[in-house]
Amino acid sequence: MKTVKILVSAILAGFCIGLGGMLFLAMDDKVIGASLFSTGLFIICTKGYHLFTGKVCYAFQNDFSYALTLPVIWIGNLIGTGGVALILRLSRARGLAEKAASICQVKQDDSLLSLFLLGVLCNIFIFIAVDGYKNNQHEIAKYAAIFLGVVGFILCGAEHCVADMFYYHAAMAWNGDMILRMLVITAGNAAGGILAERIRSFVTAA
Repeated sequence: MKTVKILVSAILAGFCIGLGGMLFLAMDDKVIGASLFSTGLFIICTKGYHLFTGKVCYAFQNDFSYALTLPVIWIGNLIGTGGVALILRLSRARGLAEKAASICQVKQDDSLLSLFLLGVLCNIFIFIAVDGYKNNQHEIAKYAAIFLGVVGFILCGAEHCVADMFYYHAAMAWNGDMILRMLVITAGNAAGGILAERIRSFVTAA
C-alpha cells in the first residue's frame, strides 16, 4: 500500500513538472519561461509530492528501504510527465511539441559525458532549492530557494531527468539512444544531489 501511495505521489509530481515544462515551452523569453517553470517545483514542495531529483539527494540519510523507493518514484515521474505531454499533443497546444523536439535534438547531439556533468550540476541546484525550502525558517527564503534553484539550472542549460522526460514525451522522441541518454542524465542527477547533500552534512557537522 505504501508503494502505491508513493507511486501516485510520484505521478502527481511528474504531472507538476510537466506543467512547468509546458509553461517553459509556451514562453518565447527564456528567463520568463524558467521563472514560470518553478511553478512545478513549488507545487511539489508545498504538497509533499515525490520527485526523483529531490528525493535522491537524501539517499545516504536513510536506510536501504528508502533507496528501493527511488525507482518507483522515477517510474511515477515518467508516467506523470507523459500525462501532460499527452494532453499537449491532443490539444491545440500541440505546436509546442516542435519546441520540445528542438530541445531533445540538443541532447541527441551532446556527448554522454556532457549530459552526465550537466545532470550533476542540475541536481546541485535542485538540492539548493529543495533543502532550502525544507530548512529555511523564513517563508520568503523558502520560496526564493525554489525559484532561484529552478531558474538557475534552466539558464545554465543543466539536465533535469524529469523535465527531460516531459520533453521526450511531448516530442515523441523515445528510442534506444534517448533511453540511454536519459539514464546517464538520471545518474548525473543522483550523483549531484547526493554530493551536495553530503557536503552540506559534512560542513554542518564540522
